[in-house]
Amino acid sequence: MDKNDIYKMLEEVQEPMLGVDIVNLGLVYEVCVKDDKDIEIVMTTRNEDCMLAEYIALSARDHLAERMRNLEHIDIKMVSAPKWTKDRMSRYAQYLLDL
Repeated sequence: MDKNDIYKMLEEVQEPMLGVDIVNLGLVYEVCVKDDKDIEIVMTTRNEDCMLAEYIALSARDHLAERMRNLEHIDIKMVSAPKWTKDRMSRYAQYLLDL
């Protein structure tokens, strides 16, 4: 398992308000694979007051736990800095959102 595997799995987790995955939206800041059973993900939301922050984090954690049953620890850290901007979005996400 490496970072790219985790990012690909997180591309299957959608931000519920926009219907675009959290990786292409640029919400995932960092993935750290500590060993085969322990990963850490640093991510954010589109705004500091997002009422769905916990839902998004739990969705990501549940999805990874379901896809990779050998994981013992999935640490998801929600951060507010650096602040998310549209510049973090991939061209694919911009296309989907017609920006």
